[in-house]
Amino acid sequence: MNDIDILVTAALPRFLREPLDADYRTHDYAAADNRDALVARVGPRIRGIVQGGGTVTTTSLLDALPALEIISVFGVGYDGVPTAYCRERGVRVTNTPDVLTDDVADVAVALILMTGRGFARADRFVREGEWTRRSLPLATKLAGKSVGILGLGRIGKAIAKRVDAMGMRVCYTGRTRQDVPYRHVPSLEALASEVDFLVVACPGGPATRHLVDAHVLAALGAKGTLVNIARGSIVDENALVRALTEGTIRGAGLDVFENEPHVPPALFALDNVVLLPHVGSATHETRKAMADLCKANLDAWFAERKVLTLVAELQ
Repeated sequence: MNDIDILVTAALPRFLREPLDADYRTHDYAAADNRDALVARVGPRIRGIVQGGGTVTTTSLLDALPALEIISVFGVGYDGVPTAYCRERGVRVTNTPDVLTDDVADVAVALILMTGRGFARADRFVREGEWTRRSLPLATKLAGKSVGILGLGRIGKAIAKRVDAMGMRVCYTGRTRQDVPYRHVPSLEALASEVDFLVVACPGGPATRHLVDAHVLAALGAKGTLVNIARGSIVDENALVRALTEGTIRGAGLDVFENEPHVPPALFALDNVVLLPHVGSATHETRKAMADLCKANLDAWFAERKVLTLVAELQ
């Protein structure tokens, strides 16, 4: 163990927590009975934070950590980090991109399959004994249908590659036009109006909060299904519930929600919605790779700081 103090602000899996405990002096803010007392005691010594992708880190907490150098996020999303504050103060922020791209893209495709072909409904149909009494209503053929992707980053491109291989037509919208074999649509409403499946794959945060609103859902219309594997905050959840209950849109496949783990109860009774408990990256292999990268980001930063300190001392 070295002499570097780390504040842990989220519940972490054993395969990340144990290596952190072995190499750093860790302080469990997430599990502390009295967080204020913990910060008052160790705050001046804290040089790093490890948090989850969905953790919200307040500037008031960071103000109490004068020696803070780095925030290492266990996740690809860092919308819970006040990045402007960190940039101004010189605090490094790292995350774990790439390693979870395939798993999250797989979930997006699964939600397209589950909502389009009705596989979740078909499973319930068999389990509830309905098969012996009647026929399951026909579902929707996916080949030839259109998928619009909001945010063509790493995950968006991986989704596009998968649905393209399924014979679906791909188009996208985002901040910039990209050199990709998919058609760019200049606005989100225009994209929604064209496609059968609108997949949300952009980052969360203030800039994208409720980007998918009642107007976008109206443009998606009764032929369209919303799939969200990004952040719950990107979709106006109240507008989505209304759109689903009133038949404004065909259906939805959701892995993320505005107030996780709390899901609007109105969604539970709807047969045109598939609900998952934020499992985009939830495989043994990917979570371990995320954990390794999260710790490696810390290790690399403090190794660099140690070298710089030694050089300064030699000079």
